[in-house]
Amino acid sequence: MLDYIVETKAIMQRVKENRIAQKLSVQEVAYRCNMERSNLSRLETGKINLTIKTLCLICNALNIKLTDVVK
Repeated sequence: MLDYIVETKAIMQRVKENRIAQKLSVQEVAYRCNMERSNLSRLETGKINLTIKTLCLICNALNIKLTDVVK
């Protein structure tokens, strides 16, 4: 059985890697997602729960496919 916390952190690590590779700040991606910078930071560190809807918003903001981060 997959551990939810471990899997969520791994997904968000891949999101963060994509954000950094595109040279985008947390603030810029948060703005594109219409969310607070602090919320995106907490998501990237696994401190708050991630929803599929939020993950889709972030992937859209980064112009990547959901399947690129959910492996």
